Amino acid sequence: MKCSSLEEVRANIDRIDDSIIRLIAERTEYVRQAAGFKKSEDAVKAPDRVDAVIAKVREKAQQYGAPPDIAETVWRNMISGFIDLEMKDYISK
Repeated sequence: MKCSSLEEVRANIDRIDDSIIRLIAERTEYVRQAAGFKKSEDAVKAPDRVDAVIAKVREKAQQYGAPPDIAETVWRNMISGFIDLEMKDYISK
């Protein structure tokens, strides 16, 4: 993982970003499916599920050597966006 130039560092960051975006797109499909199974707006918001996901993310971040606070911030923002998307899908069904 040791890079010999800033350009190499940036190329690897771009490669990782591409993978992350692909995975977000895949996650989006599952979130949209989840809306179809939920029976209420409270089920869409699911604060207990959010807390469980955040706990798991923090644990995995620590396991992989990533800063847990950064991972939590990223996931909370991502979850918030997905809840907004899921609410739109839930309301329109």
